[in-house]
Amino acid sequence: MGPQNHTDTDANRVHIFDTTLRDGEQSPGISLNTAEKVEIAQQLARLGVDVIEAGFPITSPGDFEAVEKISRVVEGPTICGLARTHKADIDAAWGAIKEAARPRIHTFISTSDIHIQHQLQTDREDVKGQARAAVALAKSYCEDVEFSPMDATRADIEFTAEVCAIAVEEGATVVNIPDTVGYTTPEEYADYFRRLYELVPALREVEMSVHCHDDLGMAVANSYAGVLAGARQVECAVNGIGERAGNCSLEEIAMLVGVREDVHDLRTGINTREIARTSRMVSRLTGYPVQPNKAIVGRNAFAHESGIHQDGVLKERSTYEIMDATEVGLESNSIVLGKHSGRHALKDALEQLGFKVEGQALNNAFKAFKEVADRKKQVTALDLEAIVSDEMRDRAEAHELAWFEVEAGTRRPPVAKVAVTQPSGEETVGESSGDGPVDAIFHAIQDAAGTECELVEYKVEAVTGGEDALGEVTVQLRAAGRLATGQGVATDILEASARAYVRALSNALEGAATREAEAATAEAAVERTPGP
Repeated sequence: MGPQNHTDTDANRVHIFDTTLRDGEQSPGISLNTAEKVEIAQQLARLGVDVIEAGFPITSPGDFEAVEKISRVVEGPTICGLARTHKADIDAAWGAIKEAARPRIHTFISTSDIHIQHQLQTDREDVKGQARAAVALAKSYCEDVEFSPMDATRADIEFTAEVCAIAVEEGATVVNIPDTVGYTTPEEYADYFRRLYELVPALREVEMSVHCHDDLGMAVANSYAGVLAGARQVECAVNGIGERAGNCSLEEIAMLVGVREDVHDLRTGINTREIARTSRMVSRLTGYPVQPNKAIVGRNAFAHESGIHQDGVLKERSTYEIMDATEVGLESNSIVLGKHSGRHALKDALEQLGFKVEGQALNNAFKAFKEVADRKKQVTALDLEAIVSDEMRDRAEAHELAWFEVEAGTRRPPVAKVAVTQPSGEETVGESSGDGPVDAIFHAIQDAAGTECELVEYKVEAVTGGEDALGEVTVQLRAAGRLATGQGVATDILEASARAYVRALSNALEGAATREAEAATAEAAVERTPGP
């Protein structure tokens, strides 16, 4: 089932509001460019989300550009832009989303006294006035307006109810109750909703929404409690990424609603077979790996180690599995190509995976495929996803790994020589030793780029099993005052490591340059502000 508008009259329909590109992208070390955000947004549309919160347009020209592009090219879901209650924020949000078929402005202001006093440095009356003016202005631009009283679960409920009533009076179509710091419990959250309905009966005439953070590990449970208390929109993110400990996990809440429909008679419009693919794409582009025991999409989510469990599943799957792996798109790879497969076979396989690749992009993908196929006996669907996602990234302004050499052994320190292609096209060469071949390569890259970096995290995973598996390396580093992540894919771990390091360095330098340009040209630019 595809996405439906939030105005659905089906009382049992739970709408999925995805904030991967806004709250999720605010996670430390994540730096997505416009092309990557559009790629994720298009996959979210295939997944069947109802609303895509595409970004926070006022924060930077780059964020504005990404939201604007998504509004133009992504079909199906409502496209939402976040805005504080400031006029400039709301103007920017509307400017970015106005070309969407279904635009929404989401405006917010805190109602907790701790935020009002220490962050906003104002008083309750001013908060009410700002909420009224903001919703009224947003409503003058578009019909669909969402309002959030930030930090609501730590706020005085009577005051929050007053502010929500004002938002409804001014035309808000969705009222969201954020558990901004992941503080509440399911029982408290459900009671909060019940009390709000008592205090503001008009809330029953609009759609109520939940936005829960995972600081105490309760984001999914709290979101579910809010839904059972009457909310019909869940704000969530793929793989649960987001500020601090993250948001409610999209895949977990979607499968919870779907698997336990017998209990609550609720449903979503999520195409669950796209869940695993969406998870892998977000992980690959953000550099945030999925933990093996992660519910629904983790590598071990449908694995059985215990002999008793294995015996039971072999006899009858339902003995130890409450879901079928095929429901979330985790079936075994049915797509297998070899080194003799041609361009047409590759294009057909990519289309089955949801990639529309033509022209020069197909040529680049085919070249990368052949390089891998020459080293592997078989190239599976997971391999193709990794290869194509790696090759399709926009690298117009990026540093690139040109080549590397490394000499290593147990009898002398390793020495690496690396060539890096600068954004200008110039090739620079660096040379260094290190504690091991990977460390030597990393220091040589720094030498070639003329930039000092601090390695924060280094991870290696196999894309698939077997001796000839593709290696996927994630590198997180700090350079030019910025934390950035990069990933590299290759059959050789040293090559994958070098690619990942260069990409992380490029993301850091590009982000630093963008910040300087924005600071010089954008008078309306503001510091990155946490949302609800």
